[in-house]
Amino acid sequence: MSDTRRRALVAVLVGVLGATVGIAGAGHAYLREWRRAIAWFAFVLGAGLVLLSVYSDPVTAAESPSALPMTVTGPILVLLVLSTLDAYRLALTAGEGGDGEGPSCPYCGHEVDPELDFCPWCTERFEEAGAPDRTEAGVRGHDP
Repeated sequence: MSDTRRRALVAVLVGVLGATVGIAGAGHAYLREWRRAIAWFAFVLGAGLVLLSVYSDPVTAAESPSALPMTVTGPILVLLVLSTLDAYRLALTAGEGGDGEGPSCPYCGHEVDPELDFCPWCTERFEEAGAPDRTEAGVRGHDP
């Protein structure tokens, strides 16, 4: 199993575990896509609050959350599934590498700054797996 596929499956697992407790964006947080994780969380929370205010009585919902109508729980469950699928797709496409403009990390495939000795995305040092070629980027760095 490739590293990209393994990372995508772990993102799905984390996303499903987060969705079981009602937290959207957990898979994105695992992938360190913070803005997207916060966006999914805020979107699902906001949609849930709107659905609760429109379709249910707040007093009844607070007393018995299992008695929520399907018009509230159905769309929330669909949004949680979509969040998990988005994390899976994001993990698969992130493993394909950057857009080819600069050197990419040999571990995670993200584009990296040729002046750095580590990847800012996965924090791995380049000496361990072979640094991106700095001469192609036209940057002269010091040799460690």
